[in-house]
This record gives sequence, structure tokens and C-alpha cells, in this order.
Amino acid sequence: MKKIYAVNGSPRKNGNTAQLLQKALEGAASVGAEVKLIQLADLNFSGCRSCFACKKLANPAPGCVLKDDLTETLKELLQADGIIMGSPIYFGAETGLYRNFLERLFFPMLRYTNPPSSRAEKRIDFGFIYTMNVPENVMDEYGYNAYLQSQSQTPGLIFNSRNIHTLYACDTHQFDDYSKYECTLFDAGHKAEMRKTQFVVDLAKAFEMGRKLAE
Repeated sequence: MKKIYAVNGSPRKNGNTAQLLQKALEGAASVGAEVKLIQLADLNFSGCRSCFACKKLANPAPGCVLKDDLTETLKELLQADGIIMGSPIYFGAETGLYRNFLERLFFPMLRYTNPPSSRAEKRIDFGFIYTMNVPENVMDEYGYNAYLQSQSQTPGLIFNSRNIHTLYACDTHQFDDYSKYECTLFDAGHKAEMRKTQFVVDLAKAFEMGRKLAE
């Protein structure tokens, strides 16, 4: 039985990103995978502290040596067959919570050999889910596509990933009641319509991503 984990890098544990990740896990479970959702907002941890313990010749085990709430989670993830990572986009990049996690997962696996190689003991495939306020047609204008596509290259080097999927959920609905917030930048009616029409499509795509990762 394959193990598929989803990691929510949003501070909202039931927001758009979490809902898409949960749907992806439903897709993985539909073909028999063992699934688990990890809420980073529930964990107390830091990013990489640049201690370089993971690069010492005397360090026999792969993985970050820091001891905090993320320690056991990272051990679990290194045994996964697939990891689906999700984050909202704030100011053109993932959340700080997500980036701290990313440093702790990826950097200890990278060996400073020539050419660079990996300490990972097994292949892990990846899915990436990004949610954002901006419409899809302005992603290039804001540089989102180039940046986010570059992030998807890392798992191939670190975890020998051959099956990588990316989902962009754009023009998302943020507030239950837009009239309570200073947000004249957005058309509340349009956002509600996108929630009814486009977000259901995104949920279906997330389900399919999970299914494909688990097959």
C-alpha cells in the first residue's frame, strides 16, 4: 500500500489550500493509498539554522538533526511514496511557514558532491498545490509562473521524482462576507461566482492529482 502525505503550508487549517489538499488525499485513498494530512500551523518549528550538521561526514542518517515538532514528521515523510505540498501565495511566493518546512525537508538531503547528489534513500513523487488571489491570466505578468515552475524542479534532484504534478487555484474566494473588509480591489460578486464555478473544477483536479500519485 502506497503512503501519500499532504502538507498544508497555510495558516488557515480549513481554507482553500487545505480543502484542495484534502480532496487530493481523497483521490489517493480512492485507489487504496494510506493518506495523512499534516497541518504545519499545528507544529512549533523553525527553518534551517545553517548548522551544516547534515553535511558532516560523521552524520550517518539522512535528514535534519534539529529536534522540535517537525522532527518526527520529517521522518514520516521520508518514508512516503508521494508528498503533496500546498501553500497560498503571499507577495509572489509561498508562506514563511511553508518555506521553513521546505528548507528542513530538502536541504539535509542535498549532498555537496560534484556533481550534486542526494542522500534520500527512496524515490518520492510530488504534487504542488498553490492558491492565490490573482487571476490566472496575470500570473506571467507578476512572475508567478517562472518562480513556481522553478520550485517543482527540486524534487527531481533530491528525491528522483518522475511523477510531479502542479495545480494553480487562481482568483480564489477569501472572505465569507466581503462587506466586512476593506477590499474594494475585488468584486465580491465575481469572487462568489468563481467559488461556485472554478473552485469546484480545482477540487476535481486536486482529486485527480492524488489519484495519479497513488497509482
